[in-house]
Amino acid sequence: MSEKKVTLGQAIDQIIDALNSLEPEARLTAVEAACSHLEIKIGSSRMGSPPPATPQPPVLPGTPPAPVNPLSPDMDIRTLKEEKKPKSARQMACIVAYYLLEIAPETERRITVNTQVLEKYFKQAKFKLPRSIGQILPDAKAAGYFEAASGKGEYILNAVGYNLVAHNLPTSKGE
Repeated sequence: MSEKKVTLGQAIDQIIDALNSLEPEARLTAVEAACSHLEIKIGSSRMGSPPPATPQPPVLPGTPPAPVNPLSPDMDIRTLKEEKKPKSARQMACIVAYYLLEIAPETERRITVNTQVLEKYFKQAKFKLPRSIGQILPDAKAAGYFEAASGKGEYILNAVGYNLVAHNLPTSKGE
């Protein structure tokens, strides 16, 4: 009997679907058990220990895999915005989350974003603040770019949002 092959994106979606119904602590236990079974070493930085010698963003459930980053590691959010040319606040929210996950200096890196973070980085990027900034992340989640994180008002960029920034922006079309 042969196993059906799945793409990386499908695998990520299956993992997220499987973990969504669990409590945060149970999610962590499930991911750690799966990593142990598959002999995958998880960086100690996500456990609150000092970061590893080579700087790497922490890995948590629902976090897209880190690609080879063609963008400069010292690029600022304004430069990234100008390169990616977002056409909406939802696209810009994805750019902010991607920037904080992949490009930002280590001291600024984070996995989740919230309204306050968006406002800070929208301003830094000189992106026009929308009338209802508090609605951007729920709308971006509804559009399929983010997943809700365990903290209230916190969101994690998912594979769809990640791929939007990494591979599909800029685009001549809208969202």
